[in-house]
Amino acid sequence: MSQRKGLENHTVGSGFILLGFSDHSSLQGLCFAVFLVIYLVVLTGNSLIALITVVDSSLHSPMYFFLRNLSFLEVCYTSVTLPKMLVGFLMEDGRISFLGCAAQLYFLVLLGSIECLLLAAMAYDRYTAICDPLHYTLIMSRGLCIRLVVGSWIAVVPVQVGQTYQVFTLPFCASHDLHHFFCDVPPLLELACADTFWHQVMLYTIILLFAILPFSLIVISYVQILRAILKIPSALGRHKSFSTCSSHLGVVTLFYGSATVTYLKQWSRDSVDADKYLALLYTVVTPTFNPVIYSLRNKEVRIALRRLLRTK
Repeated sequence: MSQRKGLENHTVGSGFILLGFSDHSSLQGLCFAVFLVIYLVVLTGNSLIALITVVDSSLHSPMYFFLRNLSFLEVCYTSVTLPKMLVGFLMEDGRISFLGCAAQLYFLVLLGSIECLLLAAMAYDRYTAICDPLHYTLIMSRGLCIRLVVGSWIAVVPVQVGQTYQVFTLPFCASHDLHHFFCDVPPLLELACADTFWHQVMLYTIILLFAILPFSLIVISYVQILRAILKIPSALGRHKSFSTCSSHLGVVTLFYGSATVTYLKQWSRDSVDADKYLALLYTVVTPTFNPVIYSLRNKEVRIALRRLLRTK
């Protein structure tokens, strides 16, 4: 982004203003009700999946270990943005403090990056189960699963600390209106009164490492999975093998598709509205549909849920 002229630097001591749906003030009450329901669905659905995969011994496989961690991430991910959005709708006040904005940005990019790596680990699990079933239990040991999850956190934490620090040491202009629902890197860079070239380089480097590279590994895994499935002689066998991957593939498509388009598009005034609504897909819609996709399309989860409800 080119350096802005004619605007004085602003210390943003008073923080920022999240505009969100402010241009549709008559819809604030409706938005509050809709997003409250969505948040409750996310909390209930993902918490239920995490509970089922813990208490039901038939779901103690690597696939459900990763699913449990994914559900936990989804709860945390939406809790970074939705509570603040709900307060803004209810109070009709989009103000957020400087430190609050920094914290929101950090946890948003942290959890989003971890989810990218976790989805790649889940794809590797499905690849091993279908392409090398005889060695599946040996390869996907509990120790490896734990290392993949812990390694995702260890790899991402220092990088996102650096990115957050880099963004919030920028001099911001007099205007501190964020044309977004939450604090994110592109709209914050739009407010900077300095050359943000290297900040954009860092942003795209992080996208390459924690989004494009894991997505490439997922694509490679599914190409191999598809080849293995097509070699299965029976139609029933092919359907059963693909059904174990379809839920994960649906979540990957929705999450990566919306997130990648949002971050790789040029952040311009003409696309601000489109980009902020698109951001709702990977921050709100995907966590909402995660439990729906995995429960409705997964027979084992449905059976485990019925067993859990019968014990109540």
